Amino acid sequence: MSGPEPAGLDFSVLDVVAEPYSAAPQLTARLRIEDSGGERVHAIVLRCQVRIEPQRRSYDAAERDALLGLFGEHDRWADTLRPLLWMQCNTTVQGFTGATEVDLALPCTYDFDVVGSRYLHALGSGSVPLNLLFSGTVFTKDGGPSGTGFGVRHVPWDCEARYAMPVAVWRQLISAHFPHTGWIRLDSDMLARFADFRARRGLISWDETVSTVLEEIGEVVR
Repeated sequence: MSGPEPAGLDFSVLDVVAEPYSAAPQLTARLRIEDSGGERVHAIVLRCQVRIEPQRRSYDAAERDALLGLFGEHDRWADTLRPLLWMQCNTTVQGFTGATEVDLALPCTYDFDVVGSRYLHALGSGSVPLNLLFSGTVFTKDGGPSGTGFGVRHVPWDCEARYAMPVAVWRQLISAHFPHTGWIRLDSDMLARFADFRARRGLISWDETVSTVLEEIGEVVR
């Protein structure tokens, strides 16, 4: 049975933490959901789109240099600083009346082909301005005479929650899974050329291989 749109669904982010024991990099957002409609919510199938809103913070000189490849020269930032889609995720919220709290898993990647990862890597300190946009389906008990059915409603399209995530949380997560390392994806032919170069030179690691290439083209390796 379908009913009208639910009144008063409100979302807020209480905290975002790095999961210390996950097999892959994952942040966890602690959400508070409040429903002023007064009825018993049986469950919510919740979807979330997480965006980074870079225009909502300031940047020091080092950060501006690191973000050059994403946003261009600083004098263009009024036009180029736009929200970035970071990830999409979902969860199921168990039944509640009035208000509840739930954990939302935010699976992360350190892939530098992903714009969000490049942006986060460029930040030195401060916070990451996030905006979580919610959608999904709300299941409620049917208020009809029998009381045995369910009502189905949609999460209102304007449900969202902003949160300033400390950059330190992101760095803690990445250092736990990729201590003092990062990775880039190469075309298979390019990777084969690097592997051949490494073998012919007798180099013992990929770090040494890349350092040797940079030195030979005149780049200073720090």
